[in-house]
Formats: sequence, structure tokens, C-alpha cells
Amino acid sequence: MTARLLEGCVLCAPATAAPGLAEAHQSLRYQAWALGIGWQEAATDPDYVLRLPQGGQVQCELTLWPDHKAPGSEFTLQAATGLMSIHGRARHPAQALGLPYLSCLTAALALQGLLAAALDQLRGGQPGRVSLSMAAAAMLAVGQYLAGATAPEAPEQLLPGACPTALQPPFCSADGIWFELETLEAGPWRAFWQALGVTAADAGKGWNGFLQRYAKAIAPLPAALPAALAQRTFDEIVTLAAESGLAVCRLRSLEDRARDADARALWQQGPWHFTFAAPTQAPVARSGGLEVGRISRLPLAGLQLVESCRRIQGPLAGHLLACLGAEVTRIEPPGGDPLRAMPPLSGEVSARFDALNRLKRVTEIDIRTAEGRQQVYQLTRLADVFLHNWAPGKAEALRLDAATLRADHPALIYAYAGGWGPQHGPDLPGTDFMAQAWSGVAEAIGRAAGVAGGSLFTVLDVLGGVVAAQGVVAALLQRQLAGAGGQVETSLLGAASLLCADSLSRLLTGMPAVTPAANALQAVFSTRQGRLAIDCPDRPHLLRALQLPADTTPTQLADHLLGQSAEVWQAQLQAAGIAASRVVEDLCDLPHDPRLHACLTLAAYVEANSPWRFQ
Repeated sequence: MTARLLEGCVLCAPATAAPGLAEAHQSLRYQAWALGIGWQEAATDPDYVLRLPQGGQVQCELTLWPDHKAPGSEFTLQAATGLMSIHGRARHPAQALGLPYLSCLTAALALQGLLAAALDQLRGGQPGRVSLSMAAAAMLAVGQYLAGATAPEAPEQLLPGACPTALQPPFCSADGIWFELETLEAGPWRAFWQALGVTAADAGKGWNGFLQRYAKAIAPLPAALPAALAQRTFDEIVTLAAESGLAVCRLRSLEDRARDADARALWQQGPWHFTFAAPTQAPVARSGGLEVGRISRLPLAGLQLVESCRRIQGPLAGHLLACLGAEVTRIEPPGGDPLRAMPPLSGEVSARFDALNRLKRVTEIDIRTAEGRQQVYQLTRLADVFLHNWAPGKAEALRLDAATLRADHPALIYAYAGGWGPQHGPDLPGTDFMAQAWSGVAEAIGRAAGVAGGSLFTVLDVLGGVVAAQGVVAALLQRQLAGAGGQVETSLLGAASLLCADSLSRLLTGMPAVTPAANALQAVFSTRQGRLAIDCPDRPHLLRALQLPADTTPTQLADHLLGQSAEVWQAQLQAAGIAASRVVEDLCDLPHDPRLHACLTLAAYVEANSPWRFQ
């Protein structure tokens, strides 16, 4: 079984999406379709209701804010939640990603919450209701950066423009081709720059800056590095990189991606690849952790998950499953994950690391040894899910692959969160920035802002983690419905396809692009104090709300907004029902926004709460 996993389930949706949630509504429809879930529209019910083949149902309330009715949109929530600020650290000033990122993330989390509540109901829980807001999804996305900014020891103070754009990836060759470089080891990095004539001192400083991309969304490099690349053609750079062991990827467009042989299949399949044994219609051989007839507010309570993951994508997936109530045992190497010590610290652990792993139990195992593998076998025999994000081929080399683990435990869900998927992608490292470049996401982000390149915010690692957790929950629900364990594989490339699903569907089917309404206005303006993001589909309504004449020019509008602070304009425009928000540049301001109080916990650092509420 490779697609249409949950045929027989039906998602009843509002006939019209709530204001600000149209893109989330559309993404939710696509994801349901890709999973085989039927779609029906109801004229009156504002909630999304998932109906199960057995007759039960669960529902989801989807809003912009958890406890507030303030207007908003994808654009203004990127401003209000710090996402523009993080993106702007390397792409000054603070600016939107140019893609419906929060909408896609919100839809994936909403469907995941519905599937988890449905699983809970089938396991004997109470009829479920879940609520989710786009603001909560945004706090999940920025959670690691918020932890770093509010850590008790040496918190990071990184504002938009923290590093000159010209000194950060992506790079440009002498013949005008933009590209990304990638390596996870210092040796190839040194060899590459030595071949380009860069001094060892500059290469060393560059390596330190290059490593900051994944943690800080900046990559401060000595000017000598981009200058050296600008003297060579792209073909010369590719040759030198190959000789040094460094990976190079040209920034491709979505049009390039749509022409790939696998693009249509991945779009039709969705970002998950499922493999299940033939359904038995017999009860699942449950692990000791599963309980029927229990009552719990968290739908995965009693389920056991074993996680062996590093960096962001896999650990975030494990974190989300823990937020849903699963008992997660995290495998780390002897001495612990090296990222535990990465500053800034919260006590004895990295605040960023803790943001993704604080809900997990940790056991240290050397999986390279026979004794270590036996320990993993013992853990997975009692588990419902095994999740990893190792490099391709490592699981088979260690005999910790799906065939080996499921031979001993057929009910196990074996989950892999990788870079390119089972049959997709180039011969490149499966990392966020390579996937952004290859998939067209980087070029789409750059095109929206009129600059080259993507984002040093880990766009695909975060969305990929959500997709991986979503795939696990879908697989667990399928196991409960059909009585058989199986496998689910997700990837950063799949996450990129999900993020760009609307654009890819138009390119693959020949549908015309959507033209913005003539009177629509979406922009960021300077004010007397701070910057203001406005998203209004009806410019005349905006001018009336600001008490300006109908013939006001764009320049006059910008001048008028200089007369008051962003906070004042935000209140005035929101009172008129217009989506507007001050652009949050300092993440430390987020806990002071009353619209976000339900999304955050003020602990040793500011923690992003679980995005779901279950009733």
C-alpha cells in the first residue's frame, strides 16, 4: 500500500474557510485527498469533522489565535510571531517567506490532531474534540529560536540584519548562477577553499559561521569566501567541490522541479510513503503500553515510541508525538548527543536542544556494537513505533532496518524521516538547505522578496518534522483500523512538495496562476515606531479605516503611516476588521503579546506549548 491509506474516512469541512484561513483550508483538503480521506463540505458547521468507517467522529476547531478573535492572515501572523524576524536575520529587513508556510503547517497539525483523536476514540477513549490555532503552529516553528533568545545563560540577541546578506549563502558564480554548498565535515570544507586559494584562517572562520545556519539562521562568512566563488564559473566550482568532497546544488525553480520525472507521483502521493502488510481485520497485537477503555486528555497516552534521531526534523517529530501523549524513549550515543552542550544553555543543557527533547526519556546506547543493537531490539519489541533519521543505508548496515525489526514485532510502525524519500531526489546530502535549493523552495522564497536564495530559517526541517509525526499517527490509525503494522517514510523533499502543492498542481496540470485582486494590498510599512504588516483584500476599505481619501497614492499612504506607531495602527486597523500586525523583530517580545499567552510557558526559557488542545 503506497497511497490512499485511509480510504473510508471522510472529512466534513466548512463550505467557506474562516477569514485568514483560506490557504490552510486548501492545504488541509489536499492532505486529506492524498491520504485517501473523502472530503465533504457543510454549509453551517464551522468545524472540521473526521468521520470514521465504524461510525465514530471527531472534530477540530481551527482558528487564527487560541483565545482571541483578532483578524489576521498568513502574512500578518508571520509578522506577529517572529517568523519574519528570523528570516530577516540573513535577508534584511524582516520579511515574509513568500510562501503559505504557516497555513501549510497549521493544516498538517490540524489533520494530525484529528487522526490522533480518532485513534484515541478507537482505542476506547472519549469522543474527541481538538482545537488548534495558526498562532500555536507558528510558536512551534519558532520554538528553538525563541528558546535561544530567552535562555537564562547568554541569550542570543539576533535581530533582522544581524549579518550582511552578501556574506551569507546562497552563493553566486562568475557566470551568474546561484547555488548552495553543503558538507557536515570540516575536512572537505578546508580542502575546497584551499583549492580556491582562500587562506586557512578565512576558511576556518567561514566554517564556524557556516555551522551557525541550522541553529541561528545566520551564516557569517569572511568576505574572501564569496569573493573567491565570484571569480569562478559554476562548472569550475562543481569540479573543485567534487574533488574536495563538498556538495553543490544550483538553485532550481519550481518549474524545474515540476519537470522532474518523479514530481507528479510525489504530488499525487503526498509527503508520506506507506508500506503495509495485507489487512487481517484481526485485532492489533498490541504492546503492553496500549490500554483499551482508558480516559485520557492526550490521545496517544500508553503508546511507546523509540526515537534515534539528530538535529531538527526527527527530534521535532518525536517531540510532537510526546505532546500527543506518547511515551518517547530517545536513544543517544554514549556520553549523550553532542548538541546538548551547544550554547546558549538552560542549566546543563542547550536551550535549543531542550526545546525539542524535554518531554523524552533518554537512554545511551552504542548502536554500532552487537550489545547495543540487542538493547535496541529489546526496546522495540515493547514499542509501537521506531523512528530514526539516519543517513541512507545505515539502518541496513546496522541490521536495524524495517525488515529486521518487524520480523520480530509485526505490529511495529517503522518510521524513517529522511532527506529525499525512497525513490526521489539527487545524489546530494539530504539536508534542509540542499532540499530548499533542489525543490524550488529557495528560489520561490527569493523570488517573492526580489532577492536570490531561500531562507536560513530551517523551513523544511520544521515542516518535515511535522510531516513525519503526522505520518506516524496516520500509520497508527491504519494499524488500528486494519490490524497490521507497517512502515512510513517521509522526507524533506516531500515536505517541500507539500509546501508548494498549489503551485506544483498548477504547473503539472497546466492550470493558470491565481492573479491577486486588483484592490488587494499586502505590504510592510515603516511607522513612527516599528514596522507594520498590512494584509487587506480591499484597498478602499483600508483607506476608509485610516480616514484617507479614495485617491491616496501609495507614497501618501506610506507617509501617513509614519505619523503613529505600529502598535497604534495595529489596534485601529484590527478594530476595522483589517489584518494588521506590528512586525516583531525581537523574539523576547513574543511573551508580552496577549494573543500568544496560551501558546507559551514562561519557564527557564520561554517554551512553546503543545499546539493542540484536546477535550
